[in-house]
Amino acid sequence: MKSSRTDWLLLAGFCGFLFFFGLAYFGLIGADEPRYAQVAREMLARHDWVTPTLGGKPWLEKPPLYYWQAMLAYSVFGVSDWAARLPSAVDATLMVFAIYLFLKRVRPGFELDGALMTASSAGVVGFARAASTDMPLAAMFTIALLAWYAWYESESRRHLALFYGFLALGMLAKGPVAPLLAAIVIVVFAVAKGDFGLLWRTLWAPGILLFCALALPWHIAVQTKNQDFFRVFILQHNLARFGTNLYRHSEPFWYYVPVVLLGLIPWIVFVTASLTETIRVWWTERRRMLESEDALNVFLVIWLAVPVVFFSLSQSKLPGYILPALPAGTLLLAEYVRRRVTDGETPSLVLIVLHSVVAAALIVPALMIQYIVMQHRLPWGKAAEVSFTFAILLAIGIAITLRTKLGFGALRFITLVPVVLAVAAILRLGAPALDSTLSVRPLANEISHLENQRLPLAVSGVSRETEFGLAFYRDQIIDRYGSGPVPVGEHLVVAPEGSQTAIAKLVAGRRVSYLGSFAPQGLDYYWVSAAGVHGGH
Repeated sequence: MKSSRTDWLLLAGFCGFLFFFGLAYFGLIGADEPRYAQVAREMLARHDWVTPTLGGKPWLEKPPLYYWQAMLAYSVFGVSDWAARLPSAVDATLMVFAIYLFLKRVRPGFELDGALMTASSAGVVGFARAASTDMPLAAMFTIALLAWYAWYESESRRHLALFYGFLALGMLAKGPVAPLLAAIVIVVFAVAKGDFGLLWRTLWAPGILLFCALALPWHIAVQTKNQDFFRVFILQHNLARFGTNLYRHSEPFWYYVPVVLLGLIPWIVFVTASLTETIRVWWTERRRMLESEDALNVFLVIWLAVPVVFFSLSQSKLPGYILPALPAGTLLLAEYVRRRVTDGETPSLVLIVLHSVVAAALIVPALMIQYIVMQHRLPWGKAAEVSFTFAILLAIGIAITLRTKLGFGALRFITLVPVVLAVAAILRLGAPALDSTLSVRPLANEISHLENQRLPLAVSGVSRETEFGLAFYRDQIIDRYGSGPVPVGEHLVVAPEGSQTAIAKLVAGRRVSYLGSFAPQGLDYYWVSAAGVHGGH
């Protein structure tokens, strides 16, 4: 009991730091974060839990789980960028604790290893801090598969009910991809075992009813209110997104190989070793492996591979798509460590050196993050010398620790050292640069400080990231020159630097006044008079 209490405190502490600490240090980044955050705000303002809207119009690209979670966060903490990120942080924490409970039940002794390895992998840390639907999907999908495997070993219908319940939540997080991927994983596992009865036992009527009771009401309600829902959500944002490059996210077939490698840093060396060993043993001792407790390793390999192969076939590729695969990699590593510690083995020198270098290398970009963000390179100088020297010393310390008698037993905590240092450095040193170059928050603050009264805002020639960011931070509908008529009333416009002459031509003789520049993003902002108000500028 005392050990479990200590484990829970450690998990709470690490999740608190890795997922929650400093969520407001820099503003929402990219197009998706502010867009999702604004959709949730508009739903809350309308007290509408069915139809997502953006700019007052139905926005049917994604299901509602993230929006519901963000609406609850806004209700408690008020609307803010950090509150918009809370759902992902909470879901990541739920996933980590579920992994701990799963391993404690089915492979006791190394539950803390698996949970902390998952929590500290780069992909999980990154998406746990993002206002997006990717972590809600990954968390619900992971918990569902853990519940299914717990049922597979125990035949407990309670676990099968959890599987169907969390699978329904996964569908509410990002659509039919959750049950589809889960079905593929389970079918491939059943085929590998040669146990097709496993599929029929999985199709449990009460579980299917539970899935339908949780997943279908919103889909029916939103279709009833919005006749375009099926076409927009299913045909466009699921089938067309998978089968075509409609949304211009084309990448090479092998794209997800480096994405997975980066997402599993700093554990990737030992994850690769465990994956290689599992495949080798599975190939040579197939029957024994699938009929023993090592069947979990086969299940994890299939779980890791299915999302990678599935999304590699997609014509539209984004890094977050592969997030549901990452917990399988860290769980595979936890099993690898458990076997090695049980057998009294120590890591090989080659693995120790490679792992130490990869883990310590996190420090270099973390300490140099402001240069990377501002200059898009690693400039050589005193800062780089200090960063590389520190990383080398840290790598030596990790390697020496792993070469002691502790060996694999020390892998968990000695690797967490560079992770914690890297996250701390990014938040402390890099947040100002990230905020000024990638987020619209400081620009929106600058504009607000200049206004005597709140005016409508338009954009011209800027990115979607800027447009959606302004929509959230200004809580306004943003007009875009060129995609509709120029606003007839007095308004502000944000455009690339040096655009005053071009803006003047677009507004046909109305008065245009330069107000200021936001140099980090190369943007100017102007005041434009109402139609019919003439004058120089």
